[in-house]
Amino acid sequence: MTIADALARLTETLTPIYGSGETRSLVRIVAEDVFGTSNLQHSKVLSDTDEAYFSEIHMQLLSGKPLQYVLGKADFYGYVFHVNEHVLIPRLDTEELVHLILESLPKNEGLSGLDIGTGSGCIPIVLKKKRPNWDVQALDVSREALIVAQKNAQDLSAELTFHQLDILNKKEWPNLPVFDFIVSNPPYIPEKEKDLVPRFVKEFEPGLALFVEDEDPLKFYRTIADFAQTHLSPGGQLFYETNEFNADKVVEMLNEKGFTNVESIKDMSGKDRMVSASFSNQFIG
Repeated sequence: MTIADALARLTETLTPIYGSGETRSLVRIVAEDVFGTSNLQHSKVLSDTDEAYFSEIHMQLLSGKPLQYVLGKADFYGYVFHVNEHVLIPRLDTEELVHLILESLPKNEGLSGLDIGTGSGCIPIVLKKKRPNWDVQALDVSREALIVAQKNAQDLSAELTFHQLDILNKKEWPNLPVFDFIVSNPPYIPEKEKDLVPRFVKEFEPGLALFVEDEDPLKFYRTIADFAQTHLSPGGQLFYETNEFNADKVVEMLNEKGFTNVESIKDMSGKDRMVSASFSNQFIG
């Protein structure tokens, strides 16, 4: 079997599952990360070891397991992050959130920031790499997720402070200092919408980081806003990644709580996927 044969086989079997566009992306990544080539028509004959490795990857992909989990790594903002089933796969939408923060805040000031629900650590690690003078911290309720984030920070030489903490438990808030900015990509998919989520996301990515109870879909956004009232410095900034269908509700909630300069920001596809706001000392509550 040649590389071209293997990739053709992959394309044929995955297209019915993922569609043509996603399959093309998967095949390209396999070509580059597994076979070390961008030439999808490469005529090199695979060794028995390489063919066995490809067959294992192929079988896992057919099961619906995301390629990033199969390979144990994901690209994000030009860096390679270790990922497993305990953390969400970093996505392009979140790259746009990181870019927004980098463009919005003064890069020459020694700011302090906190990422809430850090997962793989992709947000705070990139912020620290791009702004070495910032004091960046991160928290997650999941011990397993923090193990992944700490490994990524070590591998990418990013000095961060990590906290295992449940942001919903207000008794733990005094354990954290005041920050100049807070960022979060919290769970926002109501449980009742689970069946609308792609199977490879629902079955393999951590539900803890995806789903929120139906009764209060904005639970995490609201709690983090309350936390920001006591843990943002005057003039500090709050950044959220949102669902395009709840961004307006997040904006409304922040305005009700007295935040200023509340803004919904569109991603490159024109969808409302980010919200930013400024801290004010005058809160309605």
